[in-house]
Amino acid sequence: MEGSDVRWLFDPMMGKVVAAVIGIILIVVLVRFAQGSLSRYIKDSNTRYRTRKFVSFAGYLIGFLIIVVIFSDKLGGFTVALGVAGAGIAFALQEIIASVAGWFAISFAKFYNTGDRVQLGGIKGDVIDIGILRTTVMEVGDWVKGDQYNGRVVRIANSFVFKEPVFNYSGDFPFLWDEISIPVKHGSDHQLAREILQRVAHEIVGDYAGYAQTAWNELVKKYLIEDAQVEPMIALVVTDGWLEFSVRYVVDYKKRRLTKDRLYTRILDEFAQTQGRVAITAATLEVTAVSPLDTQLKSRDANAAETLKRS
Repeated sequence: MEGSDVRWLFDPMMGKVVAAVIGIILIVVLVRFAQGSLSRYIKDSNTRYRTRKFVSFAGYLIGFLIIVVIFSDKLGGFTVALGVAGAGIAFALQEIIASVAGWFAISFAKFYNTGDRVQLGGIKGDVIDIGILRTTVMEVGDWVKGDQYNGRVVRIANSFVFKEPVFNYSGDFPFLWDEISIPVKHGSDHQLAREILQRVAHEIVGDYAGYAQTAWNELVKKYLIEDAQVEPMIALVVTDGWLEFSVRYVVDYKKRRLTKDRLYTRILDEFAQTQGRVAITAATLEVTAVSPLDTQLKSRDANAAETLKRS
C-alpha cells in the first residue's frame, strides 16, 4: 500500500501536471508584475488600460501554449494543433491582418504620406495620421464645394489600398491641371479676347509653370510618361450660342478655388475695359414678334376651314 502511494509521485502524467501548474503560476506572477509596473511608467490612463489588456491577453496565450506543449505527446500533433488554431485566428482576424499588411504597403511602397491629399474608398481629404490599422483623413468636399474642409474626420481601414484605387493629388507631382470656360458673345473681337485671357492667365498662374516643369521633369525620369505642357493654354470652340474659350493651366492642388476666383475676377474686369469689343454672354431665348394683322388672318383662315369641314 505504501509502495503504491509513493509510485504515483513518479507517474509521467503527474510530472506534466506539476510542470503545467508551475508554469501557470510563473506566468501569473510575471503578468501581475508587468501590470503593476505599467502604472508607474505609463501616465496616460487610456494607454495604460490598453497596454494592461494586451499583457493579459499575452499571458493567456503563453499559458495556453505551455499547456499544449507539456501535454503533447508528439511534436507533429502540436504542429497540427497550432495550424488549426492559426487558421481559425487568421479567418476571424482577416480584416485586421489585411489592414496591418496595408500599413506595411503604405509605409514602404509610399502610397501616400501624412499631409497628402488623397481619395480612398470614395472619401477625399488630407491625410492627418497613418496608424497600423487605419488612416485618418480630414475630409473635403461632399456638401462643401471647391475642395474645402467640411469638418468631418474620417478613419479608413488600411486594407482599402488592396481593394480600390488610391488617388494621390500631391504625391510625385504636387500640381493639378484645371480649366475654366468663358462664354464670349458672337461678334466680339476674338483676337482681343484671346490676348486678354492669355495675359491674365500668365499673370495669375504663370508662376506655377516653373515649379510644375521641374516636378514634371522628375516625373518623366521616374516613369514611362510623355512630356506635357505646363504653360497656360487658351483654346476656342465656336457654338451656336457663343464663342467658348477654355483656359487650361497648372495650379497648386490646394488652391483650385482661390485661383478660379482670381481668374474670373480679373477676366471680367479686363473685358469691362474693352468698351464692348469683348462681352460675356449667356444662353438666351429669341422671341419673334407677331403682328396683329397676321393673327387676324390666321384666325379667319382657321374659321373658314372649320366651316367647310362642317358642311
